Amino acid sequence: MATMAGKRDYYEVLGVSRSAAEKEIAAAYRKLAIRYHPDSHPGDETATAKFKEAAEAYEVLRDSEKRAIYDRYGHAGLESGGFSPQYSDVGDIFEAFGDLFGFGDLFGGGGGGRRRRVRRGADIRCDVVLDLEEAAQGVTKTVEFRRSEVCATCKGSGSRPGSSPETCRRCGGRGQVVQSAGILRVQTTCPACRGSGQWIADPCGDCRGSGYRDQPVSLEVSIPPGVDTNMRIRLSGEGEPSPEGGPRGDCYCFVTVRPHRLFQRDGTHLVLRLPITYSQAALGADLDVPTLTGPDQITIPGGTQSGDVFRLDGRGMPDPRGGPRGDLLIQTYIEVPKKLTPRQEELLRELAEVESAHVSPHRQTFLEKLTSYFTTREEDSE
Repeated sequence: MATMAGKRDYYEVLGVSRSAAEKEIAAAYRKLAIRYHPDSHPGDETATAKFKEAAEAYEVLRDSEKRAIYDRYGHAGLESGGFSPQYSDVGDIFEAFGDLFGFGDLFGGGGGGRRRRVRRGADIRCDVVLDLEEAAQGVTKTVEFRRSEVCATCKGSGSRPGSSPETCRRCGGRGQVVQSAGILRVQTTCPACRGSGQWIADPCGDCRGSGYRDQPVSLEVSIPPGVDTNMRIRLSGEGEPSPEGGPRGDCYCFVTVRPHRLFQRDGTHLVLRLPITYSQAALGADLDVPTLTGPDQITIPGGTQSGDVFRLDGRGMPDPRGGPRGDLLIQTYIEVPKKLTPRQEELLRELAEVESAHVSPHRQTFLEKLTSYFTTREEDSE
C-alpha cells in the first residue's frame, strides 16, 4: 500500500488494526475527537491538526468503498479516484460527523462563538449504462434524474404569494437549540422548524410550503476511460438544494457496463475464449483475433492444449486510477465439429488407424440399426 509523503497511515492515526470493525473505528475516532476538540485546546494548532487528521482517517475507514481503495492503493488511490478527504475548516468536520455522537452536532457549531453553519443539500443518485467499448475509450453521456428546484410560485419562501414566513418562536429564528454537556455545548436542530428558523403560517399551494418542487434534470457527464460496473462519478453541486441556503449536495452517477458478447472482464484485463480446430492445435497456426481496437494476430504453436492462455500486452482496459493498461488474455479451446463431411470423416478414420485408436463404427441409419437389432435377437433365440 502506497503512503504519500506527509500523511500517516489512517489505521495508525486511529490506533486500530487493519481488520477493525466499523464499530471499533467509530469508537476510536470519537475518543480522539473529544481529546483534541478545539474548545478544549483554544489556540493550539497542533491539537487542531490532530483533530482534522482523525476526522480524515475516519471518513475513509468508515466507508467500505473508500476503505477498499485505501487498503489496496493507499493515499495515492484515493487521490486519483477523487475520494481524498480534505477539511479546510473544523466546522466542516462538525457538520459531517456530529451525528456519530447522537447529538446532531456534538460540538455546537465548533464553539468559540462561531456562527451556526448551514447544512449542505442532500446527495442524490443517477445511473448510466455503457457498452464495453465506451467504457474503454471514455465517453460523454447525457443522464437524466429528478431533483428539487426552487418553486417558481413562491420563489422558495414556502409561503403563499402575499404572505411571509414567521420567525420560529421555539428557537428564535436560529434553527438550533443549545444544551450543555460538560465542557462541550451540544447544539441540535430545532424540532419545531426543523432547522429553518421560520414557520410557514400560510403555505404555498404549489409546493405545499416546502419552497421546492420536484423537477426533471438532464446533464452531460464526462466518463473517463476504464470505468467498471459500480464505480461512481461525482457531479459536484448537482444534488439537492440546502434547506438553509447552504451549498447544494452532489449527484453521484453510478456506472453499469453491459456484458460483452466476446470479452469477459477481469479488472483491467480482458479474457477472450478462442475456438481452434484439432488440426490447428496439433500443427500450429497464425490466427486473427478481435480486440477492442481492431483485429490482431497471434501464433498458436503446435501441440496447443484446450485451456492454454496467450497474452497480448496492453490490449485490455485502461486503469481509471492511472495504472498500466491491462492485457488481452486469449484462452484456447478445441472445438469438436458436430457434423463432418465425408472427406473429413475419411481422414479422421485414417488418423485413428494410424494411432491405433478405438473409434465408433461408421454411422448407421436408424432403420439399419433396427434391422440389425431384431436379426441379432432371432439368432440368439435359436
